[in-house]
Amino acid sequence: MTNTADKKTGISRRSLLKTGAAAVGFAAGSGAISGFPTIWAQSNITLRQFGTGVSNLNAIADKCKADLGITLEMTATDSDAAAQRAVTQPDSYDIADIEYWIAKKVFPTGVLQPMDVSKLKYYDELVPLFKTGKLTPDSVIAQGTAPHTVGYVEAQDSKVFAKAPTNWFTMVPTIYNADTLGIRPDLVGRDITTWADIMDPAFKGKTAILNIPSIGIMDAAMIMEAMGNIKYADKGNMTKDEIDKTIDFLIKAKQGGQFRAFWKSFDESVNLMASGEVVIQSMWSPAVAAVRSKGIACRFQPLKEGYRSWGGGLGLAAHLKGAELDAAYEYINWYTSGWVGGYLNRQGYYSANMVSAKKFMSEDEWGYWIEGKPAKGDILSPDGKVMEKAGAVRDGGSFENRMGKVACWNSVMDEDRYMVKRWNEFIAA
Repeated sequence: MTNTADKKTGISRRSLLKTGAAAVGFAAGSGAISGFPTIWAQSNITLRQFGTGVSNLNAIADKCKADLGITLEMTATDSDAAAQRAVTQPDSYDIADIEYWIAKKVFPTGVLQPMDVSKLKYYDELVPLFKTGKLTPDSVIAQGTAPHTVGYVEAQDSKVFAKAPTNWFTMVPTIYNADTLGIRPDLVGRDITTWADIMDPAFKGKTAILNIPSIGIMDAAMIMEAMGNIKYADKGNMTKDEIDKTIDFLIKAKQGGQFRAFWKSFDESVNLMASGEVVIQSMWSPAVAAVRSKGIACRFQPLKEGYRSWGGGLGLAAHLKGAELDAAYEYINWYTSGWVGGYLNRQGYYSANMVSAKKFMSEDEWGYWIEGKPAKGDILSPDGKVMEKAGAVRDGGSFENRMGKVACWNSVMDEDRYMVKRWNEFIAA
């Protein structure tokens, strides 16, 4: 960058750097400056971020420090712990990296502050799924807590979700995916085509489902509908009667020995599959990739009923102001500027800004991960390991094929407390 003066303020980069952190704090806090990464290094800004393990990755913190000079302190938890911490320890973090179903619980408590859309450099490039609920104009809006339904509030001081896009964002979307069952094709011995297959007696004692109530209940709902046991009015917002029928079915299946395990973490799901203890289970796409990277056959299986989806984003703690708030916006704009998007896409997740992410991926990587094309060369993981050999095609095909077939989003129900109580009875049974 050249030593040009900012037209609004008359501040040059060189003079700013000479004046040091004190002046930087003033200038940043006043909103007078933006886009000078070295400023943050001078001012020793640290942002404390917590969230789930899928996106609280050391590589992102390292790259943020290198590019912006902002130190990112990351804490990874499971989803339930993240929801609890967001509400009960609001002074312990600056950035909440949480899922949208968690935001439905968290945002109305006032611990996060709405974001001014005009300060988000890449807002216009974000995929429409997070603004309107539709990937394409003719998409059907999925059931559950679709991100756009908790994505906006009416005003800067509002805690009530808006019905349509406004100038105030609850979170900036960053990461999302369409989930299904993971299988060991070498061990299941037949084609898997439906969510109902996890209940096949042939797999007794060799199946697992996710033990995070708000997510596991959605997998159970997909299974129940696929088996023809029930037709929910809205899988993402069950009645007490629907919850009872679902949990009673799960308890009966558990007592009959159908399940081997109930996992909570990424690593648990990988270990269950890699060991062969489990041959079919709830799974996340990158966990399937992690099993495959060990040289073990594993597939993320498209199913005729569609996918269960989830999405996450970055929220600003209510206490942020001045230089720290400016640094947080700078960080969020950097996060959506492409490098992180490419990194997440290469793990099997999806970036909320595909336009910028594409610039940080090779043509072959983009073809494999996003367009569903056969890989021309070996596909490498972000840390350089071979994940897929040339000729491989991504499970589920293209981005549009997968995100266009979402049946429901992870969600918070009106009867959430009752659902969690009944889910815990299932786990304890």
